[in-house]
Amino acid sequence: MGHRQPRDPYGLPPRSYVAAVVEPKQSSLRNRLLRALSPEDFALLEPHLEQVALPKGMLLIEPNQVIEHVYFPETAVGSVIAINSENRPVEIAIVGREGIVGPSVILGVNRTPHQSFIQMAGTGYRIAAPCLTQALDASRTLNGLLLRYIHVLTVQTAATAMSNGGSVLGERLARWLLMCHDRVDGDELALTHEFLSLMLAVRRPGVTEAIHLLEGVGIIRARRAHITIVDRERLEETAGDSYGIPEAEYERLIPRSTAPRMTTAGPG
Repeated sequence: MGHRQPRDPYGLPPRSYVAAVVEPKQSSLRNRLLRALSPEDFALLEPHLEQVALPKGMLLIEPNQVIEHVYFPETAVGSVIAINSENRPVEIAIVGREGIVGPSVILGVNRTPHQSFIQMAGTGYRIAAPCLTQALDASRTLNGLLLRYIHVLTVQTAATAMSNGGSVLGERLARWLLMCHDRVDGDELALTHEFLSLMLAVRRPGVTEAIHLLEGVGIIRARRAHITIVDRERLEETAGDSYGIPEAEYERLIPRSTAPRMTTAGPG
């Protein structure tokens, strides 16, 4: 396919990348944006969609490099991060089957200072950026739907900034676990303490202590490289006001098809 081997942003070994041109049946898709498209708008994208494996650590978008593809995750979860002058990453957004990776293309921008990679392995679809741009030029309704998603993403980014600036670590961790839980099947999350410390921009001992506190009151169960959500309702109570606004905005603006429901709270 002419796709270069991705560079892993956190030192993991290179992973294989598989892309296959497919003609997916819209009703079988798990990405909610693809399912929300009208049949006419989906027909504009369908011939150009490639099914892809998205392994953990795979770099999808490099900072300040031309965006070649836009990704529609299905079972994978992606992370958008900003990197400071000390090369320290801070997560600014999370994307799963509710959204897309590479939203700048929708705005007519072909590069971004931020980095996007896969934090939880899975599958998805990708489309070449020029093909998406052509489809956007051909359809006002496609443009409208994807612009509404970008609005939700900006709300999520603002909520992340507010949480990082005003919430204690336990609340921030609870919010982040809820957002991951929204985007996967089941209650188990493949997450390490080291990765959580990177995403929350705190030292690993602080994350470990926060996890132990949630585990001690029976909200989660933690083992090596895995966290299981035991009590979703109490996790939401712990997150408090730091969680819920982007999720509600998504439900307000993105029509719900017959797609499998992610959680009672919806995507973030």
